[in-house]
Amino acid sequence: MIEVRPATVFDDVATMVGPKRPDADVCWCLSYRLPSKENLALRKTARGDRMRELVHDELPPGVLAYDGDEVVGWAAVHPRSDTSFARNRRIPRLDDLEVWSVWCLRVRPGHRGQGISHLLLDGAVAFARAHGAPAVEGYPVENGTAKVDLTMAYVGTRALFERAGFHKASETTSVLNGFPRVVMRAGGTATLTA
Repeated sequence: MIEVRPATVFDDVATMVGPKRPDADVCWCLSYRLPSKENLALRKTARGDRMRELVHDELPPGVLAYDGDEVVGWAAVHPRSDTSFARNRRIPRLDDLEVWSVWCLRVRPGHRGQGISHLLLDGAVAFARAHGAPAVEGYPVENGTAKVDLTMAYVGTRALFERAGFHKASETTSVLNGFPRVVMRAGGTATLTA
């Protein structure tokens, strides 16, 4: 049975979003979480050190999915105002609600195709709502029936968000791997634009 919990164990977060080599320059799921200037300044092990700080914050940086004691998935979720989405020109701010953003969903190889992404998204929404979020947004690709490259699938698809009860709230001018991204929202009162 899969259980989704707040991301409070650094080693498990590292398993999901960290590099195989600690000194490698990889995202650590910080690209959207931190202001651009800070994100670009972090190199090598400093990226993991910064994620360790976030894991130990009062508000963890996301949720993790567990199959027993084994970590099998990750979803980044946080108030939009504390992310780069607050200043993103390509993904519009729809209103003044203090919405939360979900921007990264990852499932470990060997565990894909078991519905874990759906459980992660549900868990991320539950986590946000438990912390007072009036609405939760995601910015997935609108890919129709086309296959999304696994390295770019971390943002999710419109269909995944729709199955979780989100509705399309807006178009964006953001494109990822050739697919347009859309604003999907659960809760709140943003008007559907398409």
